[in-house]
Amino acid sequence: TGSELKRRVKPGARRLAGGALDAVRAGAEPPSSGHKLGERRHPAQGTKGVITMKELEYPFDSKLIMKKKKSFKRRLMEQTEGSRLTEKKIAVLGGSTTSDIVAVLELFLLSFGIKAEFYESEYGQFWQDGVFSNPELDSFAPDIVYVHTSLRNLSFKPSPKMTKSEIEAGFESECERFSQLWDKLHERFHCPVIQNNFELPYFRLMGNSDASDYRGTVNFVTRLNLWIYEQTQSRTNLYLNDINWLSASYGLEKWSAPEYWYMYKYALDINAIPELCYQTATIIKALLGKNKKALALDLDNTLWGGIVGDDGAENLSIGQETAEGMAFYQWQEYVKSLKDIGVLLTVCSKNEEENALAGLNHPEGALRPEDFTIIKANWEPKSRNILDTAAELNILPDAIVLADDNPAEREIIRQAAEGAAAPEIGEVTDYIKVIDRSAFFEVVSLSEDDLKRSEMYRANAQRKKAQASFESYTDYLLSLEMQGEIKPFSPMYIQRLAQLANKSNQFNLTTRRYTPEEMDKISNSAEYITLYGKLTDKFGDNGVVAEVIGNIREDGLHIDLWLMSCRVLKRDMEYAMLDELTRLCSEKGIDTVYGYYYPTAKNKMVAELYGEFGFEKISEDESGTKWRLDVPKYISGGSRNKVIKVNYRTEE
Repeated sequence: TGSELKRRVKPGARRLAGGALDAVRAGAEPPSSGHKLGERRHPAQGTKGVITMKELEYPFDSKLIMKKKKSFKRRLMEQTEGSRLTEKKIAVLGGSTTSDIVAVLELFLLSFGIKAEFYESEYGQFWQDGVFSNPELDSFAPDIVYVHTSLRNLSFKPSPKMTKSEIEAGFESECERFSQLWDKLHERFHCPVIQNNFELPYFRLMGNSDASDYRGTVNFVTRLNLWIYEQTQSRTNLYLNDINWLSASYGLEKWSAPEYWYMYKYALDINAIPELCYQTATIIKALLGKNKKALALDLDNTLWGGIVGDDGAENLSIGQETAEGMAFYQWQEYVKSLKDIGVLLTVCSKNEEENALAGLNHPEGALRPEDFTIIKANWEPKSRNILDTAAELNILPDAIVLADDNPAEREIIRQAAEGAAAPEIGEVTDYIKVIDRSAFFEVVSLSEDDLKRSEMYRANAQRKKAQASFESYTDYLLSLEMQGEIKPFSPMYIQRLAQLANKSNQFNLTTRRYTPEEMDKISNSAEYITLYGKLTDKFGDNGVVAEVIGNIREDGLHIDLWLMSCRVLKRDMEYAMLDELTRLCSEKGIDTVYGYYYPTAKNKMVAELYGEFGFEKISEDESGTKWRLDVPKYISGGSRNKVIKVNYRTEE
C-alpha cells in the first residue's frame, strides 16, 4: 500500500534537524566540523575551495537554471577565482542553435572544477566545420569536440514509397557522412569526440509498424543508433551522448517541442537544455578523471526500512513481502551492481557494529558484509568516518558519495567532509534514480582493473592486518612475496594507462592528462621512454598501478608524467620503477634525468618525492619545482628496490 512507502524517521533525527540542520542552513558550521560555530560561507562555497553549488546538483530545477544561468555563472566565477581548475578547450559543433547549450554546459563544468573555453560553430554547420579546414577552429585546437546533432539533422528520411534498396542506400549514405566527420576530426585534432545519437520521432506515420517495417522512421533511427554504438566501441576517442535515452526519459513529445524549432531552431525543449548539458558535462568530467570512486551507505531507513537496533534484524523492511520491502531490496540490488563497474562500497552508519552486521546478513537482503570494502558502524560523527574511510582507501574525501536518508547528516557531510557528495536522495523509490542520474560513476571505459577493484581493495585490507604482526616493515614487505612487471607501454594496456593518467591525482607529479591515442603515439615514438608497472602479491593482483613517460632531449630525459595508484603506496614500487628507468637511460647513453613537480590541491604528498629519490632541486617558483638526477651516480649506488621481484622486458 501507499502507506508502506512512507518514510520512517530515526530516533533523534527530527531533533537534530531542528538544531544542527537549522544552524547549518543559517550559515553556521556544525560542531563536528572543526570550524567556529556561527562562521558563514559564500552560498556556493564548500570546504577547501570545493564547489558545492546545490542548484546545479541533481535533482535540479531546470527552469531555475535557465532563468538564472548568468547569476549562477557569476557566483561560480567568484568562488573559483584563484583556484586551480582543469582548463579545457571545447568545440561545440551544432546542427541547431547552441548558444544556451554552451552557456549551461559551462555552468555544470565549472561545478565539476573544469574551466572551459568554447568554440561554437555557426548554426547548422557541424559537418562543414568538422570536415573542411576552418582557420578559426584549427587555431582554437580543441581538447574535446562535442557534436550536438538531432533527428532534424539527418539528410535522409525514409518513406513508405521507397524500395528496400533505396532505403539501404540512404542508410549507407548517413553512415558514410558521419564516418567522414569523425575521421576528419580525428585527423585534425586527435582529441575525444562526443557524439549525440538520435532521438526517436514524436510521431509515427506507420503507427506501430514504424518500428518493425524497414520503411519506418523509427526503424531507420534504431538501426542508425545501433551502428553508432558499434562505432563508439571500435573507434578510439569516440564517445556516446545518449540523447535517445534522455529524450525518452524526458518524454518524446515534450523533448521535440516543435514550437521552439520553428521559432528559434532549438532541437529540443528549452527547459530540457539543463538535462542535456548535465549529461554532456558528466561525460567530460569522466574523461578528465573526475568521477567519484566510492559509495558510502547509511543503514537504517537507507539500506532497509526500520531501525535495526530498535526493531531487531528480523523485523526490518526488506524483501518481497511488502511494497516498501521490495523497494529497499531493488535499491540493494542496484547498489550491489555498482561493484561491477568498479565502485567501492562502504558503510557509514551510527550503529552498533553487531547490529549493523545482523542487518546486512538479513536473509531477504541482496547485500552482505563481504560486499563492503570498509564497514564503519559506530557512534563517531559521520564526517569523521568519511574522512577515516578516505584515508584507509588512500583516496580523497571528494571521491566519496554518501547515501543517507537524514537531511541533517547530509548537510553536515557537505560542510565538514572536504568535498564528499551527499545528494538529496528523497524517498526510497527515488534512491536509484538520484544516484544513477547524478552520474557520479559515469563509465567512459571499463577495464579489467575496474572489474576487480573491490577485490583489490579487500586484499589491501588483508595486507594491513598482516602488517600488524610484523615488527619490521621490511620483513612485512618481504612477506608479501611481491612480483612486479615493469615494461614499455603495450597496446594491451593503453586504455588502462590513459584511464589511470586521467584519474590519478595524489601520487601524480605533473597531473598531465592523455587520451588513449596520445598514449599510443608516445609509446611508438623513439623520442620517449615509457614504462608501466604491474604488481601482484600473495593476496592478489593489483593490476597496472604505475606509469612513467620521459621525453628524450639533447640534455637528458625530461619526465612528463610520473604517477602511481595510491593503493600500492609504501610498497617500494616507485623505487622499482626508478631502477628500471635509470637502467634504460644508461643503455641509451642518457646521463641526466630531469623531474618536475607541479603542485595541485591534491598532490602535496609527492612534493618532495624527487628529493627522496636522490634528485637535486635546481629551481623553484610558483609553478613548481625542477629536479635533476645524475644517472651514473644513481646506478653506482645499486638498486633501491629490495623487496619486489621484477620481470623486466629484455631487448629484442
